[in-house]
Amino acid sequence: MSEKVKVTIDGITVEVEPGTSILNAARQIGGDIVPPAMCYYSKLEGSGGKCRTCLVKVSKGSEKDPRPMPKLVASCRTGVMDGMEVENITSPEVIEARKGVVEMLLINHPLDCPICDQAGECHLQDLSYEHGVEKTRYEFERRTFDKIDIGDKIQLHMTRCILCYRCVYVADQITNNRVHGVLGRGDASEISTYIEKAIDNDFSGNVIDVCPVGALTDRTFRFKNRVWFTKPVDAHRDCPTCKGEVTLWYKGEEVLRVTGRKDQFGEVADFICNTCRFETKKTSDWVIEGPRHIAKTSVISSNHYEMAKPLDVIKHNPILIEANKEEFERATKI
Repeated sequence: MSEKVKVTIDGITVEVEPGTSILNAARQIGGDIVPPAMCYYSKLEGSGGKCRTCLVKVSKGSEKDPRPMPKLVASCRTGVMDGMEVENITSPEVIEARKGVVEMLLINHPLDCPICDQAGECHLQDLSYEHGVEKTRYEFERRTFDKIDIGDKIQLHMTRCILCYRCVYVADQITNNRVHGVLGRGDASEISTYIEKAIDNDFSGNVIDVCPVGALTDRTFRFKNRVWFTKPVDAHRDCPTCKGEVTLWYKGEEVLRVTGRKDQFGEVADFICNTCRFETKKTSDWVIEGPRHIAKTSVISSNHYEMAKPLDVIKHNPILIEANKEEFERATKI
């Protein structure tokens, strides 16, 4: 068994296995020092290195060679070395670079969050809130694409796509017949199918879960509800095709959608089949395990769905009630 190597990220030292990326080393520490990632997906081989949001500064290469790396590096594609020192949120250079990357990602991305089904779960929303600038310096016309039909289950909005390639990798690696990919080059690149062929296989719905923005959404959930008004519940079933462990999203007693279970980094633990995702939307189809825990920083947790008795939407203020009563009595006399 190989010895572990020590790496220090923002002053915190952690021991990891040789070959671990800086990003995954930071994830072992957790908290705010974990660089954001829009294209990297730990369960998809070959992903990462495209969006550049995970840039970090290596101030010390290793114990053997302490020289700093001359440029910022993508933490998802850079392996750690023993004695390496990395700066993420402690580096003004990294913060400024990340601000520029976000501005670049938003050049063509439309500001249609109010009508996007991904709102409330969009990593680009979080990223732009944390690192975005007030306005863009881009003065040219945004790119647009003709709408294409890729099937009755998945909706493609190419204008929202940031070309992270996740959907291509997931189709390549967990399905036996990928029919979509990146067509065109440069600013004409787009996710599409050849001659508008429908994306239809047992695991095609997973492209929805891996998409970090609203480019690929669930047609069966389209415009039905806001995600922060729903209640996520963990459930499972005996499925011959996949593991059958999912999250059900309830509105009242109705299951609005079914998704794979995601971890704190927004990655699906186990990919699910289309039968579980699209065709089993009754409570009787599932064994309910309990409420899905959502981080307090997420807007989804704002409805306090995990509490047996949710908090009142309107807080009672005795002083205000009494003042209103006096004012009403005074107005009545007049």
